[in-house]
Amino acid sequence: MQTYLVGGAVRDRLLGEPVSERDWVVVGATPEELLAAGFKPVGRDFPVFLHPETGEEYALARTERKTGPGYHGFEFHADPDVRLEDDLRRRDLTINAMAQDEAGRLIDPYGGRADLEARLLRHVSDAFREDPVRILRVARFAARFRHLGFRVAPETMALMREMVAAGEAAALVPERVWRETESALATPAPDEYIRVLRDCTALAVIFPEVDALFGVPQPPKYHPEVDTGQHLLLALAMSARLDCSPEARFAVLVHDLGKGTTPRHEWPRHRGHEARGVELLGRLAERLGVPNRYRELGAAVTRYHGLAHRAAELRPATVMQLLEGTDALRRPDRFAEFLAACEADARGRRGLEDRPYPQARLLAAARDAAAAVEARELAGQGLSGAALGEALRQARIAAIAAALASGTGPG
Repeated sequence: MQTYLVGGAVRDRLLGEPVSERDWVVVGATPEELLAAGFKPVGRDFPVFLHPETGEEYALARTERKTGPGYHGFEFHADPDVRLEDDLRRRDLTINAMAQDEAGRLIDPYGGRADLEARLLRHVSDAFREDPVRILRVARFAARFRHLGFRVAPETMALMREMVAAGEAAALVPERVWRETESALATPAPDEYIRVLRDCTALAVIFPEVDALFGVPQPPKYHPEVDTGQHLLLALAMSARLDCSPEARFAVLVHDLGKGTTPRHEWPRHRGHEARGVELLGRLAERLGVPNRYRELGAAVTRYHGLAHRAAELRPATVMQLLEGTDALRRPDRFAEFLAACEADARGRRGLEDRPYPQARLLAAARDAAAAVEARELAGQGLSGAALGEALRQARIAAIAAALASGTGPG
């Protein structure tokens, strides 16, 4: 029995990146031998075990054979006669198909180290085409490592396009699409994830609502980049630059979906795109099983980002409507994420990346002023029920007006 460190841990060590987790492959062993050694089985589809002391995953070396479409259409073979090279060959990218033995020696049968140095994301073998999740993984790795100069190898991009044309992307399990997307949103370049999916034509299959934005014009006065899809990429890049939360980055991803359904004769204006966008977001979120915390913030940004951009022009009562609509008084942390997403949208425009966004400070001050007004201060006046609620709302509007007049906001 021989044990090898494999995959991401080997890759990240060679890149000088932090190693977050370690995975191991065991060659020349049976499940019974690992059980006898105290390992705990966790794999349902193939033999994976947890180390009795470290809790790290140890998988028996295996090969796989495609038996049907999609992610689950595989038959696995794990046996003591499966070689390490056979196990590595089934992996997605050469940079993930390296191993280290117990003495620290590198095993690299498919040129992973050379591709690390060349900054290439290249598939190991034609077996890549058997698993459509690999399309998503390549896009995610492109987003994760773009700051290091990585790019998708031309032959791998061509293979991904062939897979999409063959219908493999359409067979993706929604839960896996969301899992990979959520991870990609947290990378240094979430815009690269969308860009790679579009380049290989998978975006139209996986996120048709997002793909529909490319080629749709906007007024140059507000969007020097004009194209709505290009604005989306710029805004996503800005969301990473601003270190927005994954939830806020998702909100940026979906904030303009309604513009993809604007009738052509209305271009470049997009009346009512906010309401249409909320409806499209609901469908997307339902289809992919997007968690509520993502979809709720996404809906708030989609519906109210235009108002937020005009914060300095709004009447105090309209600001109060914005605060109510975003549930800002009860959920201040989420409102801060809302403002961050709006700033990413406002600054995600060609040539405007460094302009200030004082609207965030203005609305935060308005929120704090309104929240400082409490119902018990009015209850002492003998008010109750609807009368108390209306008096509280009017008092908060007055507090907002005072905060704006005091110069807390811009200009």
